[in-house]
Amino acid sequence: MFKKLKLNTLLLFIPLTSLVFCFNSPKNDDDKMSTIMVSVKNTLSYLHYSPKTINDAYSEDVYKHYFEMVDASKRYFLQSDMDEFAKHETKLDDYLNQGDLTFYKLTVDRLYQRVDEIDKITQDILSKPINLNEEETLILEPKVKKNAKNQAELAAEWKKYIKYNILQEMESLTAKEEMQKEKKDSVQKFNLKDTIKLEILTPEQKRIKATSEVKDLVTDTFRRFKKRNKMDWFTVYMNAYTEVFDPHTNYYSPKNKEDFDTQFTGKVIGIGAIIQEKKGFLYLGALSLGAPAWKSKQLSEGDKILKVKSKPGEDAVNVVGMLSDEAVRLIRGEKGTKVTLTVEKKDKTIKEVTMVREEVAIEDTFARSIIVNSADGKKYGLINLPSFNADFADAKGRNASDDVKNEIIKLKTQNVEGIILDLRNNGGGSLTEVGDIMGLFMNAGPYVQVKDGNGKIQTLKNKTNAPLWTGPVVIMQNELSASASEILAGAMQDYGRAVIIGSPQSFGKGTVQTFVDLNRFLNTNDDFGSLKLTIQKFYRITGESTQRKGIESDIKMKDFFTYAEIGERYDDYALAWDKIPAVAFQPVNYFSVQALQKGIESRLANNKNYQLMQESAEWKENLDKEETISLNQEKFNEVMKARKAQIEKFKALEKFNNGLKFTLNTDEVAREKNDEAFTKKTQNWTKNLQRDLYLQEAVTVAAEMK
Repeated sequence: MFKKLKLNTLLLFIPLTSLVFCFNSPKNDDDKMSTIMVSVKNTLSYLHYSPKTINDAYSEDVYKHYFEMVDASKRYFLQSDMDEFAKHETKLDDYLNQGDLTFYKLTVDRLYQRVDEIDKITQDILSKPINLNEEETLILEPKVKKNAKNQAELAAEWKKYIKYNILQEMESLTAKEEMQKEKKDSVQKFNLKDTIKLEILTPEQKRIKATSEVKDLVTDTFRRFKKRNKMDWFTVYMNAYTEVFDPHTNYYSPKNKEDFDTQFTGKVIGIGAIIQEKKGFLYLGALSLGAPAWKSKQLSEGDKILKVKSKPGEDAVNVVGMLSDEAVRLIRGEKGTKVTLTVEKKDKTIKEVTMVREEVAIEDTFARSIIVNSADGKKYGLINLPSFNADFADAKGRNASDDVKNEIIKLKTQNVEGIILDLRNNGGGSLTEVGDIMGLFMNAGPYVQVKDGNGKIQTLKNKTNAPLWTGPVVIMQNELSASASEILAGAMQDYGRAVIIGSPQSFGKGTVQTFVDLNRFLNTNDDFGSLKLTIQKFYRITGESTQRKGIESDIKMKDFFTYAEIGERYDDYALAWDKIPAVAFQPVNYFSVQALQKGIESRLANNKNYQLMQESAEWKENLDKEETISLNQEKFNEVMKARKAQIEKFKALEKFNNGLKFTLNTDEVAREKNDEAFTKKTQNWTKNLQRDLYLQEAVTVAAEMK
């Protein structure tokens, strides 16, 4: 949840002079990192909602969290490394206060040293025959694992890891064969044209092919690791400090902040093409319709990118072997400027293509609707809202409330009986968008309370009295619905305006963040990155915090996430739940929750697909909790055989069809005729909707709300 605050607003809470850190412009990376450390510490101490004492206990938490981030699998550092690092366990608070890079440089230099050594170790392992018949066991659970005592143990551990990947790849090859055989049998059964290629490999051929695939994977992993800038690890190091304050307080390097802004606004200035990385080469992925790459008529998906010239007067940069995110930054730039790509086409010809950068929308960020036709002939509108996006920098930019409004207008022309707002997997976004969206469904009123670190409480209100939709509303949520999603669902629930259906509870993120640019406090024009900082907590109008507890669904339906440890309550450093006084509000009570609950309980009790889904979810979660696995090929295959038998039992879920039919809005019907990528996305979306058991229940609930 992010609230766009100007720095001046924040400074009202504390003396201005206490934040003027007055560092001089650093001369090198070490100076820059030291300055960032001290600036982050001061900003945390002065501006965080609930600042921690920077002491030895804090240092121990940071130390623990850092290694959970850097080497969670205990696959890189030796025990002797950990013994050496442990001498610094209670000194990280001092290092933060002083901007001391001792521990950071020690651990990161050692990490790169170990990666070099392990790269050589793995290449040696993969250059020799690998015995898959030995009696060996791989520990899967990091919590019960120990760091290798020496190089020999480290090599043995990596050999096990490689064996495990080879066995998995062999199993994958077998699964592909079985799938192709099923398709071929089906084609032949119905006398259809047989174009399916089926090649059955011998066990030895599978072993050779799997080993080759794993070698490519391991080689590429280490290549990418070594290409990674050491400054990137500094971001990880700083987040060990910030996330111990709370999980949503993070340091963002300039490029991380750029990526965040792109996702938040749903737009990027570029050429409108996905950049894919494969075995050290970069390729063009899907091209966005109407974007510069598509309009050039010279570029195609699959073209290999050789060079990028960011500006007309500059030399082209060879991007072979470059990481994709680095190449993307060369391709992006200011709107209206030129960029040139040198590509190798599939026929091996070389082309130079110059394009003018444009603003390209990331459509997966925006709301989208579809008409749901139920078995009784009635129509309902489904609006999928992936995020509460907003563009604060551009008054004409897209935001979630305007997009939802436009989708409601489309659906009303189709005379839908009710609207289902899908907030599943929606991690939040702009707090102000919540009130604007609420205003589309009901009259003015408070929707959230916000409390700062000084205890000051502010009530945010929707002030419009012209709802666009006054009919039934169902909100779908799951364990990944967080922040702004929870505020909207909670407010609509408190007023009795919407039924909440889905997981027993949502994620439980009840905190507000803002970005603070660190260079504002420094005597420099350089970009030192930003701190995303928790400055407030929010509360329902009933006074209850959504922190940790989230929103409890009116109609509870367990899903795959219910059995996993997903949510704020599972984070060691999450802020606590609490309660403040309620504010006055007038419930509208459009329906009886008790009556709706009674209906669904009987349906779910007799729904074999729902019961099977619960069994499947529990089984998969138990698999994730397995601590070891045998690396003996025969025993490994026995385990896979047993798993396949279980999976066979759950195959009915793949064939499930909820009986709902879907109709596109008229503007999208027209778009499908010219936009192949959009058509493919739509087909995948509707296919998944047809298999959506939860949507089936949401439609039934919407019908019963009348």
